[in-house]
Amino acid sequence: MSGAKTMNLPNFLSVLRIALTPVFLLMLFSGEWYGKGIAFVVFGIASATDFYDGRLARAGNQVTRAGRFLDPLADKILVTSALIALVYDRLVSLWLVAPVVVRDVAITGMRMHALSRGRQLETSRVAKWKTAVQLVAVIVLLFILGAQSVAERFFPGAKLPPDRDRLCVLANLLMTTALLLTILSGLQYMIRARFHGSEPSA
Repeated sequence: MSGAKTMNLPNFLSVLRIALTPVFLLMLFSGEWYGKGIAFVVFGIASATDFYDGRLARAGNQVTRAGRFLDPLADKILVTSALIALVYDRLVSLWLVAPVVVRDVAITGMRMHALSRGRQLETSRVAKWKTAVQLVAVIVLLFILGAQSVAERFFPGAKLPPDRDRLCVLANLLMTTALLLTILSGLQYMIRARFHGSEPSA
């Protein structure tokens, strides 16, 4: 592990995930009929890199300190940007997203502090579930938005379900699940810190 090169394929995928984030946002708010569809594709590709980078690192014995930091950081940059964009688009309530964003920013700060002191913060299973739910929620919403834009472009007047109100309900239900997992992972940290003196997980 210590001998692995810093810029290996898994770390490159993490950096690629960060680089794709502004492309995703640009397409999402481009105003073009194809923008939301391309945003869906770009976000899907970026999410796929999250699935593969950790597995490639472990399978190829390419786990590095930089990779342990870049992987969750890339997740937070991508997902946080998407959640803020959905709030801006008034699909998701701010009060559901704000605690998740604040918690992720705080954990990132703790991770950087621990790294500066030669320690690593391990990602818990609950935290991984939280990130997975967030990714799935954004992908589902982007798919619906993209499909609706394409339908309206090629079939003027056509409106694919769900309508805006139902889409907002779906978005908020998905984010409620993510928020509950965020709270659960926070409680898990508090219990670990109280009884085991361990570091928080991402």
